[in-house]
Amino acid sequence: MARSFYVKAFWDPEGNVWCSESDIPGLVLQTGTLEEFEDLIRHFAPDLLASNLGVHEPVAIRFEAVRQLDLAAA
Repeated sequence: MARSFYVKAFWDPEGNVWCSESDIPGLVLQTGTLEEFEDLIRHFAPDLLASNLGVHEPVAIRFEAVRQLDLAAA
């Protein structure tokens, strides 16, 4: 596994969804849960890597999730 890619999920509080940022061309995701987000990565990433970058070998995909919590001090 020489090549690696990343997918980041960030929370959109206005839309109440997880959105994606990625270096995989064409991978644009929005989901309500992180579990669904990860399932969609597994489903779409292989085809997008093959069709857009000609990648047909196994690759590592680093998956991160970022969410800011705004809390009031006690």
